[in-house]
Amino acid sequence: MNKRRFLSVAAALAAFAGLPALAQDKPKELKIGVATFLSGPASVFGVPAKAAAEMIAEDINKKGGVGGVPVTLSFIDEGAGGEALVSNYRRLVQDEKVDVTFSAISSGSCIQLAPLAEDLKMMNFMWDCGAASILEAKKYRYNFRTQANATPEMLAVLIYLLKTKPDFKTIAVVNQDYAWGRESWEIFSTALKQMKPDVRVVAELFPKFGAPDYSTEISRLMALKPDVVLTTSWGGDLDTLVRQANQRGLLQQSAFVLGIGETSLQRLGKDLPEGLIVGARGDHWFLHPEMKNDAAFKAFNEAFKAKTGAWPIYSVYHMQQAFSALQGAYDKAIKANGGKWPTREQVVDATAGLEFKGWGRPLTIRPEDNQGLEAQLVGVTKAAPGYDFKVLDNMMLFDPKPITNPPGTKSVDWLKTLTPDFAKMNVPTFRHGD
Repeated sequence: MNKRRFLSVAAALAAFAGLPALAQDKPKELKIGVATFLSGPASVFGVPAKAAAEMIAEDINKKGGVGGVPVTLSFIDEGAGGEALVSNYRRLVQDEKVDVTFSAISSGSCIQLAPLAEDLKMMNFMWDCGAASILEAKKYRYNFRTQANATPEMLAVLIYLLKTKPDFKTIAVVNQDYAWGRESWEIFSTALKQMKPDVRVVAELFPKFGAPDYSTEISRLMALKPDVVLTTSWGGDLDTLVRQANQRGLLQQSAFVLGIGETSLQRLGKDLPEGLIVGARGDHWFLHPEMKNDAAFKAFNEAFKAKTGAWPIYSVYHMQQAFSALQGAYDKAIKANGGKWPTREQVVDATAGLEFKGWGRPLTIRPEDNQGLEAQLVGVTKAAPGYDFKVLDNMMLFDPKPITNPPGTKSVDWLKTLTPDFAKMNVPTFRHGD
């Protein structure tokens, strides 16, 4: 073979060989590992989120995948306990070679898994856990929160309480005894002391996570007769507490505030009276006043109802936000990479500062601390025609920026700078059915 012919053949082979190499740059699948509660009392919250993830992934794949790559899901059960959770997370990352993880619901789980994800250099979306301290105590590269933390969630509920029931003098709390229960109360009580310093806290009760009986706590509250009872409990724990409190008449004696109670409305049904203040951990409500007439939003809600028999709850919308953030991060990274499939590090870079849209107002992930900024919806329970459970009425929608501590500050330190005038902020109000 002469030199010219050899060079021509070599060039052709190189060009031919380059084609599959380019194709291989794009993987066959994008593997997502999801931590959620599949067992235990919290499964009433976690199983709907799993159903949402499956539904959303199927829809993404029907539309061509993420950047043209289909997604696949693997699930691990938070209900299995901390040791099993860590072991299963390692398996997802090291054995199944997932590309990204959505972890997790419980703040206790996130406290365990966030440092592990960082050590493994695994991109992780904290898709639901709310403890503010997780991202305040340390600067992470690979961990992002795709929703708010406890600070704006609790501030929104407190401001709603101060605007609608300004004359209360005493308050008590009944919270689950773990990171979320303790921290959410610290945030609420610190802000309350600044905005209404004359209020007296008459009881701080912290039953264990998963407690089956609240008779001791209810008896004490019945005797103390606080003007307001706050609980930021969730899942099966909240359902049990509310049912037992209602049977004993506590819900009629004190004004009850369910700080993150939106998920329990459908399950509690007629056991829940009117007039309870309920937070939604974001602006999550299947009758969202600004979204209820949006065709895509209605279609998603109806598809979920057809799949599961219930309307979406905030864990469902938080799961959708995680997928929306993932899609947005990959799209942004692919564009920045000249249309080529990005590395994990490039996707991580793209996620910081990401703006994306869930089934509510737009969200942003702050680049300074990877904290999501999310609007907050709070309302009061009301009976409404066509529903066998209480809906939300007199809903307030809070912009996230004024009620979220600035980057580089710890929530409690920032809350101590607030004054009573802070609660006088203008917040739009919406009536059910309007």
